[in-house]
Amino acid sequence: MKTYFLLPLLALLVTPVSAAKMAMPSDVPKTYEAECASCHMAYQPGLLGQKNWQKIMSGLDNHFGTDASLDAKAQTEITQWLLKNAATKEKYSALSPENRITKTAWFIRKHDEVKADVWKRAGVKSPANCAACHTDAAKGVFNEDNIRIPAK
Repeated sequence: MKTYFLLPLLALLVTPVSAAKMAMPSDVPKTYEAECASCHMAYQPGLLGQKNWQKIMSGLDNHFGTDASLDAKAQTEITQWLLKNAATKEKYSALSPENRITKTAWFIRKHDEVKADVWKRAGVKSPANCAACHTDAAKGVFNEDNIRIPAK
């Protein structure tokens, strides 16, 4: 057997597979950008499963302490898009307590080394502010090579 047939397989074995990339789907509704991303990062729908997105979208009148109600058309459009693009991998789709990405088991495991005071820094403010530390969060890249933790 010729060894050059094995090179592509070998490359796959030695190249790290990154679960830290979660691209935003290409069909992002303008309403998602206008409504949701006007208050916080436009989270990739693959960060939560369908059940969590359904709960979030059905409770916009008390969206983490804020009234984020939408007109029926916008709510339907965003909900359908989130559900269509929700997480399917078990580690992301497991029901999250309080419908929070930051309460998922995978998030907690990935951030277990972050000290409590880091979340309180003015440049971070909360675990939900992904872009504070993950410089390419808006592109769906959360790998450790692109982390810059604000000093204050």
